[in-house]
Amino acid sequence: MFLLSQIQGVLYTVSILDLVDIFVVAYFLNKLYQMLKNTRAASLVKGLLVLFAATLVSKWLNLYVINWLLEKSMTVVMVALPVVFQPELRRALEQIGRGKLFRKSTVLNELQVEDMLEAVATAADDMSRHKIGALIVFERETGLTDYIETGIQVDGIITTQLFENIFIPNTPLHDGAVIIRGDRIVAAGCLLPLTEARNLSQELGTRHRAAIGLSEQSDALVLVISEETGTISLARSGSLQRYLTHQDIKNLLRPAMSKPMLNWKDSILLKLKGVRKSEDTKAKGEDKKHDK
Repeated sequence: MFLLSQIQGVLYTVSILDLVDIFVVAYFLNKLYQMLKNTRAASLVKGLLVLFAATLVSKWLNLYVINWLLEKSMTVVMVALPVVFQPELRRALEQIGRGKLFRKSTVLNELQVEDMLEAVATAADDMSRHKIGALIVFERETGLTDYIETGIQVDGIITTQLFENIFIPNTPLHDGAVIIRGDRIVAAGCLLPLTEARNLSQELGTRHRAAIGLSEQSDALVLVISEETGTISLARSGSLQRYLTHQDIKNLLRPAMSKPMLNWKDSILLKLKGVRKSEDTKAKGEDKKHDK
């Protein structure tokens, strides 16, 4: 009863302006998370959260030496944050100035995915036939904004003709990579990191090494077309699958492209549905046993 009266007392002191204040702060924190999610800074933020949690646990357990070391580390980290996050801070200010901080993310439906896959597979077949080298990156959960900014902004619809025009030999964008986000070609002529693996075949050139290198550092899928042999390959998780056909390309890309990137609310709802479904299955199984 005392707790209930305390809660009611707090609620009576909350005004409309307080609610607006909380909503605005929550909105901008969410936008900050969305922005960091599209960069390599997301891993650094996770590391900071782990360090902060370890500091709290060590203080709670009275581990004085460990807590002292962690607190001093946190002080150094807070001083170093502006330096570490300098590119992200600059990008955030640029996005605010351009009004891009408030844009909505797009989720592809089944028809859009099929149209995109057909355009990509057809373009790959045509370029393979004419031995035109190409590097096509499909962004997934790990953001590729850092690599997008190394190229030329395109923001074009995915079509076979656009792919072939970008990768025509002796053009400015021919040697770089095209990066796809959702249903748009966001940039072309992008620079990708080369893999440091030493056990690769001598037949693999710079494009293949760049594709493997990016797939090692992110969950992106990278389609590669060899300029020498016309072979179509797909890099994912640091491995390379070669000699792909038109249907192979669609089959390998479809599962990844069909999964929308869920926000935290959708993820929780999806897990709750899974729990309910498993509980319903167990209940049905128990009912059948009782009936027998």
